[in-house]
Amino acid sequence: MNAEVLQFLSELKENNYREWFQENKSRYEALKAGFIDEVQQLINRISLFDTDIAGLEAKNCLFRIYRDIRFSPDKTPYKTHFSAYISQGGRGSERAGYYFHLEPGRCLLSGGVWMPPAPLLKKLRQEIFNQIDEFVEILEDPSFKKVFPGLDGEVLKRNPAGYPDSIYNDIIRHKDFAVVSYKPDHFFTQKDWVEKSLSDYQKLYRFNKFLNYFVDDYLGRV
Repeated sequence: MNAEVLQFLSELKENNYREWFQENKSRYEALKAGFIDEVQQLINRISLFDTDIAGLEAKNCLFRIYRDIRFSPDKTPYKTHFSAYISQGGRGSERAGYYFHLEPGRCLLSGGVWMPPAPLLKKLRQEIFNQIDEFVEILEDPSFKKVFPGLDGEVLKRNPAGYPDSIYNDIIRHKDFAVVSYKPDHFFTQKDWVEKSLSDYQKLYRFNKFLNYFVDDYLGRV
């Protein structure tokens, strides 16, 4: 299925206009249905070690393929990837979760908190600073670091106000607390891709659990 998805997305990239998409709409719908099944399979398997996502429905985790072009200089109407965010509450959740992204030449697995709103970012940054030894221990664990080499995302040029210079500047300056494992396309076309993905996601569990303790506190759940 994923080989067909990647082929479709490659063609969409070369033909990113409504007429082509409408001509291939039934093909897209069939691939989307298969992708939903794959995401549900991942949810069911991840929930065995992360019970927070038990009962989550894949349809609530998928991102739309239609781009919001109202304020973008890029007027191509469709995204050239299939993606889903597996987290309690679905794709719009502020909690740390498990991201799945299929895109020709840029496939990846990811986790953590991406683009948090300013108050949540402030909360996470302060709590990470307060618990920096534990956070660094998670990031530097050899089995984790082998798959997720370090924090990803946008970084400030200097420390936020109130944070002294230290050996942890590269952590404190982050505006996202997320990690990414980029994969070759063929990773997702092999028969054992689900098992391999689950192995990587299981390594994310401690990272996500650390972040979600503070996200839940921010959300008033603790």
